[in-house]
Amino acid sequence: MTPHSSRLPAQAVIREVGLRDGLQSIATVLPTEHKREWIRAAHAAGQREIEVGSFVPARLLPQLADTAELVDFAKTLPGLFVSVLVPNLRGGESAIAAGADLMIVPLSASHAHSLANLRKTPDEVVAEVARIRAARDAAGSKTLIEGGVGTAFGCTIQGQVDKSEVLRLMQALLDAGADRVSLADTVGYADPAMVRDLFEDAQKIAGDRFWCGHFHDTRGLGLANVYAALEVGVNRFDACLAGIGGCPHAPGASGNVSTEDLAYMLGSMGVATGVDIDALLALRQRVAGWLSGETLHGSLWQAGLPKTFARDVALSH
Repeated sequence: MTPHSSRLPAQAVIREVGLRDGLQSIATVLPTEHKREWIRAAHAAGQREIEVGSFVPARLLPQLADTAELVDFAKTLPGLFVSVLVPNLRGGESAIAAGADLMIVPLSASHAHSLANLRKTPDEVVAEVARIRAARDAAGSKTLIEGGVGTAFGCTIQGQVDKSEVLRLMQALLDAGADRVSLADTVGYADPAMVRDLFEDAQKIAGDRFWCGHFHDTRGLGLANVYAALEVGVNRFDACLAGIGGCPHAPGASGNVSTEDLAYMLGSMGVATGVDIDALLALRQRVAGWLSGETLHGSLWQAGLPKTFARDVALSH
C-alpha cells in the first residue's frame, strides 16, 4: 500500500448517488424492493451517505416515483444519512414531510443549461432556495439544504462558464439560506488543474460549508479530478455504483465516477472510507444483473483488488 500522504485527508466520505443520478439516466425502472436491497447492502458495506431519489413528478421521472418510500426505509438503517434531490419548493416540502436528512437543490451556473434543465435562470433558483429555507424553518424541520452548483467547469449547450459566475452563485446560495454548497462537473469538462483552482477559491468562500465534489468520468478524468480536490482538502465526493448516471440535458455526460473505483483509489492511498470494497463489488454484481442491457462502467470489477491492498486501512473510519 502506498503510504498515506500528509497532503491528503485521513478520511473521506463517498455519497452514493446511483439510486438517483444513476437510475434517472437509464430506461430501466428498478422495482422498489430491488432499491431497498441496494440501500440495505450499501449500508452493510459501510456506506453512510446515500442519495435515495428525487422529489419530482412521476410523469417526468417514473424511475424515481418511490422516493418517499425509500426515504422511509433508509431512515430505519442505523447511522445512515439520507439525502434527496429537489428541483423546487414543492419538492422541498416533500423532502421535509418525508424527514430526509438533506435535500440537494441543483443550480446550473450555465444560464442556457439552467433554462433547459430547470426552466429557471440561475438567480431564480437562488430565490427558490430562499423559499425552501423559509418553509424548512417554518416547519421546524432539521432537513439540511445543499445548493449544488452544476456545469461548474463548462457546458455542452453554452460552452464557457466563467469561474467568477460559479463563485458568485455559490455565495448567493449561502446568502439565500443554503446550509451547504457543492460543485459538480456535470458534463465532464474539468481537468485536475481546473479543479484545484476552482475548489481552492470555493473553500475560501464557503469554508466548512463546502460539502462535496461531483465528477463525471466522461473523458476519463473523474478520479484524477477527485485527487486534485483531495489535495486542497475536500473529502466528500458523489459517486455511482457501476458508474451509471448522466444528465438528460447534457449530451454525452454519461458516467459518474464509479463508487467502487473511487473507494479503491482512496483506500489504496491510505484515505479511510469505512467501505468494504469486496462487499461493494458483490453489490455491483447484483445491480448489474438487475440492469441487464444497460451500459455500466468502471474498472475494478474486471481486475479485482490487488493482493497488496490493505483492506483494514481502507475500512478504518
